[in-house]
Amino acid sequence: MSVPLPIRVLFVDDDASYMAVAQHLLSKYQGTKFDILWKQNGRGALEVLGKNPQIDLILMDYHLPEDNGLEVTRQIREKNIDIPIIFLTSNRDFRLAIEAMKFGVEDYLVKDEAVDSVLPRTIVNILERVRLKKRIAERVKADLIAKNRTNAIKELIVAVCHEFNNPLAAIKISTDILLRQALPPRERSLVEEMDRNVGLVEKEIARLRDLDFDLAPVAPQAPPPHSGGETGAA
Repeated sequence: MSVPLPIRVLFVDDDASYMAVAQHLLSKYQGTKFDILWKQNGRGALEVLGKNPQIDLILMDYHLPEDNGLEVTRQIREKNIDIPIIFLTSNRDFRLAIEAMKFGVEDYLVKDEAVDSVLPRTIVNILERVRLKKRIAERVKADLIAKNRTNAIKELIVAVCHEFNNPLAAIKISTDILLRQALPPRERSLVEEMDRNVGLVEKEIARLRDLDFDLAPVAPQAPPPHSGGETGAA
């Protein structure tokens, strides 16, 4: 039985005492191991993210030296880094929560309320939710690709059928005219055979044109398991 890989968390907070509290809360959560990489400001966090894209989640305090958490989040998103972010603050501020959600922050926790299993459970639940959203998005994309592929095939078939129909119609008219003439038996037999073959081709083209292409969408591939990342305190 394989051992579950640890969840790699980038913790961004200049409060060393709360860092110790958070590390303790995460260490005693049963069934999940957390690897924590600690940075005290946004600049350090951005450097880590640039070198280590395998981070699973960012746990970030709003009150940081230099840039605040919102500004750091904006910079992260501008670099097209789509890692889930949880905000930590010392008190509830609904305006801040709304601003955070605009930047795609997944959740907003008050430090004093993130006790016992609340913090690790929130991290695990958010990662499961994000993975589910990604699987749904991949399935929708696969379905759209399959639908576009089906439409392209249908358009190609219609175009090909149209290109065949005109010359076949001309041949059919010509054979009808010839069969009204007094032809020697051998020539008449050849024209009749050609007329039958033209009719067969017309039927096959009609069948091809009327086919219902129900292409099954390609199932999205499961993301590869992540490998262990950089851990430790700055």
